[in-house]
Amino acid sequence: MKKFRIFSANYCSYCKQVIMLLTYKGAHYEVFDVANNDIARMLLFERTGLRTVPQVFLGEKFLGGCSDVLAMDESGELDILIKGEDDAKSFE
Repeated sequence: MKKFRIFSANYCSYCKQVIMLLTYKGAHYEVFDVANNDIARMLLFERTGLRTVPQVFLGEKFLGGCSDVLAMDESGELDILIKGEDDAKSFE
């Protein structure tokens, strides 16, 4: 089953917003606090080109940050991704 992975900082209100949204939607996710981990932040930058958090992935696919996830929610795409996650779980 693919889980959302949220690379976050404990002081970040945008990170909290994404976590609250995914919780409300019933998505499965893991949170990785990278606030004090310079190596993790460097690796994220190399992978995404972004220095900001949150950085949200579904499986290996980079979805973006808070504004990207909120836009996916607004368009209905987030629900489709979450439903796809649940469908995958039902076949395990």
